[in-house]
Amino acid sequence: MARKYSKSAPRDVERAMEKRKKGTLRSGKGGKGGKVKSRKQAIAIGLSEARAKGKKVPKKAKKSTSKRKSSKKKKS
Repeated sequence: MARKYSKSAPRDVERAMEKRKKGTLRSGKGGKGGKVKSRKQAIAIGLSEARAKGKKVPKKAKKSTSKRKSSKKKKS
């Protein structure tokens, strides 16, 4: 079975998580945004950095744009 992630990709995520704990991880282009406090956001930043370095990481999951069905009550 083929690997989904390269062996070195988790290291980038670990590095991002450590920076988040220290309070030095920042969001946005060039790290000019605010401090990252969210665990999920830190993981996403680590994965995107791994992608930028050309490491094997699955593509971003696309947001589902399915329309919600309106639940209308039937009058009897």
